[in-house]
Amino acid sequence: MTVDTIILGILYLSVQLFANKIISSSTIGRFKWLSFSGGVAVSYVFVYVLPSLHEEQDSFSQSGGLTMDSELYILGLIGLLIFYGVHKAAERAARKHEKGEGSFFWIQISFFAVYNMLIAYNIIASDVEGIEAVFYGIAVGLHFMAVSHDMWREDTARYEKLGRYLLAAGIFAGWFIGAFAPMPSYMLAVVFAFISGAMMMNVLKKELPSEENAHFRTFLGGALGYTILTIALKLFFNW
Repeated sequence: MTVDTIILGILYLSVQLFANKIISSSTIGRFKWLSFSGGVAVSYVFVYVLPSLHEEQDSFSQSGGLTMDSELYILGLIGLLIFYGVHKAAERAARKHEKGEGSFFWIQISFFAVYNMLIAYNIIASDVEGIEAVFYGIAVGLHFMAVSHDMWREDTARYEKLGRYLLAAGIFAGWFIGAFAPMPSYMLAVVFAFISGAMMMNVLKKELPSEENAHFRTFLGGALGYTILTIALKLFFNW
């Protein structure tokens, strides 16, 4: 186990358990926090997730996978469709029940616990290490914060009482599996493809700030700043 995996594990668990306290107690303001994290998340998708998915597809095809040259993209699409379906079902359930009622909230929490587990596993089990792991890990931490805040807004009482602990348990499970029981590289590619699609949906659906909640300059600063910094670090460190 390396120092960076320990740092990322602690960071992710802290964010998941205390995200809303961090946001509400910050002098930056909730809208600016969410706008900034949304900008970073969108940049992360375009400058890291999509290029990495393309590289994984090339490696997967060359390693004896199927000859479609699009297997991982299809898995990404499946991930996107599944989590979009969960999101739409959550919207329908919210219209039928008051907060604190209905069981779909727990179904949604369960899906996002698995989502957290797969993301944490992929980050920890990948070949990314050191400064690169911490840098990309921060973007994922901000993404966890936004997802956590979205769950908190849907049902504050149940989220604070149990929901956040279930999401944190998903992160811990992914961290543990990634650190102590990594899977073969082709399975890591499959997990990455599936979770990439789900992440794209969640970022574009949940993290792009709505008109009434947006602080565009902060959003733009997060997106451009993270993109420029990523490109500079790639060139400097040859990532």
